[in-house]
Amino acid sequence: MVQHYRGVNGSRLLLTPNRSLSWQGNVCIWLALCAVSAVIVTGMFLLGAWVVLPFAGLELLAVAAGLYKTARKCRRLEVLRISPENLLLEKGVNRKEAEWNLPRRATRIYLVSSRHPWSPPKLFLMYRETEISLASFLNIEDTRILISILESQGILIERRQPIVGFWF
Repeated sequence: MVQHYRGVNGSRLLLTPNRSLSWQGNVCIWLALCAVSAVIVTGMFLLGAWVVLPFAGLELLAVAAGLYKTARKCRRLEVLRISPENLLLEKGVNRKEAEWNLPRRATRIYLVSSRHPWSPPKLFLMYRETEISLASFLNIEDTRILISILESQGILIERRQPIVGFWF
């Protein structure tokens, strides 16, 4: 998701992955799965198949771990501040973990088109020998929105073709 805020000294872009459910929604889904699993496992246990109990518990534990990991990855946030002199990129999950302050005139933005029509193109900030991935989690439509916002801010985006190797 791309949120664009204009200010007196420039623009600020908030870049986040699309989230289909909140954490509370994920917990509700997991509890519903627990309830359905409890009904099925109880029936199997009453029929004498007690071996199903530990596997059902492991299955629910694996689903909980997957939901947690996915929800945590969806909490990523990138903030790109565009001023006349600088590009400031901040990345993190629930807090700022990395920050780059790059001069706008010397920083290039590369757009590497995707190899497959269903995958989004990749954006990179390049300053000297530093290559920083920009919003790698965005879908195709959000990437197009981000590109149009960057171009409307007067930022030149250089388009490149992907490097195709032997295994694609």
